[in-house]
Amino acid sequence: MTQPLDNRLALVTGASQGIGAATANALAAAGAHVVLTGRDVRALEAVEDAIHDAGGASTIAPVDLSESDGIARLAAAIGGRWDKLDYLVISAAYLPMLTPVTQIDGKQLSQALTVNFLATQALLANFDPLLKRADAGRVIGLTSSVGGTPRAYWSAYGATKAAFDNLLESYAQEVEKISKVRVALVDPGATRTAMRAKAYPGEDPATVKPPEDVADRLVELLVNDFDGFHRERVET
Repeated sequence: MTQPLDNRLALVTGASQGIGAATANALAAAGAHVVLTGRDVRALEAVEDAIHDAGGASTIAPVDLSESDGIARLAAAIGGRWDKLDYLVISAAYLPMLTPVTQIDGKQLSQALTVNFLATQALLANFDPLLKRADAGRVIGLTSSVGGTPRAYWSAYGATKAAFDNLLESYAQEVEKISKVRVALVDPGATRTAMRAKAYPGEDPATVKPPEDVADRLVELLVNDFDGFHRERVET
C-alpha cells in the first residue's frame, strides 16, 4: 500500500528521545526514510530498531550538534548518498538551569547558544542545497512559547529560542521567492519529555500530552503541506 511520504527523505535532530524519537517513528510509519541524529548511539539504535520492526526505513548518524564540522560531515554524507533532502526537522535543544538573569551559568548559556542557535544556522547552511534539490523541501523547527514571551527564570533558554525563531523566519523569507523550500515553526506546548520533567520536576507527567501527539501533528502538517511561512502551537 502506498504511504503518503513514500520516497521522501527526512532528517530529524534530537531523534534519540522525546519528540524527536516520536517524530522519527511517525515519519517512518508514513513511508519516509528517516536519518536519525543525536549523541546517544544506543538510544538512536533503539529508535532505529523500533522503526525497522514496524517495517519502516531509517539510518542512524550520530552527531554532536555542538561541533559544526560534524554537521558539515553529515550533510556531505547525506548528499553523497541521496543528493537531496525533503524534510529537516530540528528537534534537538538544550535547556539550561532555570535561574534569575543575574545568576545564569556562563557554560550552560554557551551550550544553549551553541545547540539551539549556532547549530541551527549550521544545519540551514549545510542542508540548504539539498533542500533546494527536493521537489518541495520543508524545514520544521520546534520552538517554545518563552522565545516570544519572556518569562522569569527562563531567560537563558528563552533568549536562545528567540534567536532560533528569528533565524528560521529570516531563512523562510530568504528562500520563499527563489525556491520551493518552506519553513514552519511549531511550538509543541506542554509535552511529556525529559526536558519538561527537568523544568517541572513536581509535575505529574500523566497530566500532559505524550510526544506522539506532537509527532502525529508534524506528519499531518507535512502530508497536507503548507505554503509560505507557517507557525502554530500544538494544543492538548
